[in-house]
Amino acid sequence: MSQQNDPHHSQPVLHAGLPLDKAQGVMLLLHGRGASAEDILGLAGAFRHPRLAYLSPQAATHSWYPNSFLAPREQNEPWLTSALRKVEITLDEARAAGVPPDRVVLCGFSQGACVATEFVATHPARYAGLIAYTGGLIGPPGSDLRHAGDLAGMPALLASGDPDPHVPWLRVEESAQVLRAMGAEVTTRRYPGRPHTVSSEEIDLGQELIHAAFP
Repeated sequence: MSQQNDPHHSQPVLHAGLPLDKAQGVMLLLHGRGASAEDILGLAGAFRHPRLAYLSPQAATHSWYPNSFLAPREQNEPWLTSALRKVEITLDEARAAGVPPDRVVLCGFSQGACVATEFVATHPARYAGLIAYTGGLIGPPGSDLRHAGDLAGMPALLASGDPDPHVPWLRVEESAQVLRAMGAEVTTRRYPGRPHTVSSEEIDLGQELIHAAFP
């Protein structure tokens, strides 16, 4: 694909924690709109797991796709497909270093949470976990969000403020239902009035998921 059709392809992937070939597992961290890989890599310190590698891809122009995740999908192409491909390539690199999907937790905030959730649903496998901070499956209101495939008991945390300026709570609930139907063990947390951020309680819940996945 050309750079025009695959805008995220040549963007860097930042790395923190252990080398891939020495790590018990990997956390793939996906930043939100207007942010950076470096920003969300700060969660590595908050999660405090000494035996993980942390990988954080950078989106071109600091955005994984240009419009709302509730817009018609064609309005977010080719950026959305490129974003999902960037996740896939990063996971392929981890696999090549000896870290299979069942030792990978995908984690994102806002736009990054939407990409992470969409990737898990469209590339189903038994991942070590999904942490979606203020995000959900991608598509217009009223669209069929169902996907085929087996997530085989994958733990998932979907947490969001309500109301949120970008992510309706209904979409978080719809996404949880889809993931459960695919076999995930989903926990949802709704925080009335919380601003568009990640709270300390959400960090604690994410940390619990990570430490359960990688004891």
